[in-house]
Amino acid sequence: MRSYLLSAWNLIDPLYYTFTRLQYVLDNNNRKTLLRVRLTRYKGSEVVLNDGTVIHKNDLLIKIHLHNVRMIKELSTVKSDIKRAVFIYHMVKGALPRLSYYIRHHHKSNEIKGIIGITTLYNGATRLGFDVVPIKNDYYCAYKKITFLPINLFSGKKSKEDPVYLFMSKDGLLTKHSKNS
Repeated sequence: MRSYLLSAWNLIDPLYYTFTRLQYVLDNNNRKTLLRVRLTRYKGSEVVLNDGTVIHKNDLLIKIHLHNVRMIKELSTVKSDIKRAVFIYHMVKGALPRLSYYIRHHHKSNEIKGIIGITTLYNGATRLGFDVVPIKNDYYCAYKKITFLPINLFSGKKSKEDPVYLFMSKDGLLTKHSKNS
């Protein structure tokens, strides 16, 4: 049953990709990384990042999305939660230099203040340079929990963690992840 649902999700994903205006971050060989991105205006409350960058309402950010269908397929044979976490960590770590390249060459690079993601997969995020920030709006947090239910169901993850924002300033990304891009 799970494989049928995953196949259906795989068919729906291109529509989701199109309607959400996502773009793939490509690696050095023009292959798609695990990251898909789009420009967004931040709508939350002011956040001060560890490097001193202040994210204000309406600041231009790159919103990052993990390609969940691909990730679940690639993790389907991995049974250990620890091995899954390490696998995801290294996939994201490998994609960040290309995200740095993407932002440096984006036509709105001068306006982009940083990157943002929303996830329950944040173990190891600080080692990658992300600031983990709780979602303050209880309704939005509950909404995100509901939207993550299908992902958790397909992946076999029993998430007890609340979703959080992951932020990284553009300067932090360019400083930490510009090599090899």
